[in-house]
Amino acid sequence: MAKSFRSQSATLRRVLRYIRPYLPMLILSLVLSLITVALTLYVPILVGQAVDCLVAPGEVDFAVLGAVLLTIGVCVALTAGAQWVMNVINNKITYFTVQDIRHDAFQHIQSLPLSYLDAHPSGDTVSRLISDADTFSDGLLMGFTQLFTGVATIVGTLIFMLTLNPGITLVVVLITPVSLLVANFIASRTYSMFRLQSQTRGEQTALIDEVIWEQKLVQAFNHEASSLDAFDEMNERLRACSLRAVFFSSLTNPCTRFVNSLVYAGVGLTGALSVVSGTLSIGGLSSFLSYANQYTKPFNEISGVVTELQNALACAGRLFDLIDEPAQAPDPHNAHVLEDVRGEVDLSHVCLSYVPERKLIEDFNLHVKPGQRVAIVGPTGCGKTTMINLLMRFYDVGSGTINVDGHRTMDVTRKSLRQNIGMVLQDTWLSSGTIRENIAMGRPDATDAEIIAAAKASHAHSFIRRLPEGYNTVISETGGQLSQGQKQLLCIARVMLCLPPMLILDEATSSIDTRTELKVQDAFAKMMKGRTSFIVAHRLSTIKSADIILVMRDGQIIEQGKHHELLAANGFYAKLYQSQFAQ
Repeated sequence: MAKSFRSQSATLRRVLRYIRPYLPMLILSLVLSLITVALTLYVPILVGQAVDCLVAPGEVDFAVLGAVLLTIGVCVALTAGAQWVMNVINNKITYFTVQDIRHDAFQHIQSLPLSYLDAHPSGDTVSRLISDADTFSDGLLMGFTQLFTGVATIVGTLIFMLTLNPGITLVVVLITPVSLLVANFIASRTYSMFRLQSQTRGEQTALIDEVIWEQKLVQAFNHEASSLDAFDEMNERLRACSLRAVFFSSLTNPCTRFVNSLVYAGVGLTGALSVVSGTLSIGGLSSFLSYANQYTKPFNEISGVVTELQNALACAGRLFDLIDEPAQAPDPHNAHVLEDVRGEVDLSHVCLSYVPERKLIEDFNLHVKPGQRVAIVGPTGCGKTTMINLLMRFYDVGSGTINVDGHRTMDVTRKSLRQNIGMVLQDTWLSSGTIRENIAMGRPDATDAEIIAAAKASHAHSFIRRLPEGYNTVISETGGQLSQGQKQLLCIARVMLCLPPMLILDEATSSIDTRTELKVQDAFAKMMKGRTSFIVAHRLSTIKSADIILVMRDGQIIEQGKHHELLAANGFYAKLYQSQFAQ
């Protein structure tokens, strides 16, 4: 429980740091809260004075009563106006604060290493940015709206009651700690429950996101029943932990209400005795009973606020956990900017393991001359795509060095490195927007003529013309009505528009029909001329013309040479080739 309290305190301090820029608005909200409380607490005194104006049947001091009622009306109007302005300010503070936290979280995602994104479900990350942020904003708004006002009401009521009758006030003060102890006892034990609820909700969001995204795969393998079972199991866990958290937190309100009823009864009893003894008037007792009611009401509200704040802080804690994830190492302050790249690439004694206990690439060495076409082949899991990740600095080497034109990639800005490398992968990358915007992603300033020329070079122009709006057709990130081959052609057009000095083609034509592939391969041949190119391929027929073929196995280069040389050597490459083209 001590660890939970420390975590909660640390989260609260982080929240307060985010609120600090809005301190002037917060101070104004507190001032308006005090004005609202003062006017609200002044009304019972006026009501008591109005009651005392009723001296006896037929004896009413209408002159004084009228003045008192007018004052009550003015106080009520001012209170309403102050509350409205205060609520507007509280809304602004809350949603500006949540906006800042969301911005920092999303901005931090841009700097997270791919190792984090590969190891964490995207649905859980989305749940933190959306569901947890919404829950946090609801709790924070309730805290601003009710917590400050509640505390001010309690303090102000005690002051007003002391001015009326210190003895009865003492009864109230003696019973109050019981309510605080009950609320604190329950609230301190619900934080961990709400945190578990948020985590489980994130897991469920991740599962839903995965199943919806891969629905074709689920249906193709008749996995519907298994997916439903997994969802039901997770849904049951969410129901159980949510019910537990809500049940225990809901005990706060009835427990404090019971204690508050004791306060009201104590005030009524001692006040009646004071009226009988002549130390308190009927109007004074009326005011005291109103104060007793107003004094106990904030405790009920605060108990509800504390429950919501537990939930809000648990959700905020998950957001801060995301923000605190170690970002990828920033570029050195004196990092070199690659310009006029020739495309000479050297890998020297490179090692990388995604997980420490499982070695992948060890002591990898390679020298690529400018303009060379390097084909990389080998069985699944041999490290082909990993090498691509290292070249692009999606992952940093565990040891060894990678040089481009004599500069270590670790000493080069990521932006300039990636600007000089064009990628076409088996997996297509599209964004929500028009066909034109998707092709021009790497060059937003490209002209229509340049975009159309790139589309023609990639043989995408013909199918784009047949779309309802041509290049202005809007597609989603999944490609919508486009086939897998058409989506891949768009990605090829994107690279052909940029024409960087180095290229990476990872099964770039895997989803394209054979006839179109022959045309695209011809376009690739023209595009690769004079450019350093890395071609990852399983279909060995597409790499016969490569300047050098690297045959990888278990993270090592076991053979290298031209196509006819490797066939003549009758080694591992020859076996791969014969397995594809044997009669």
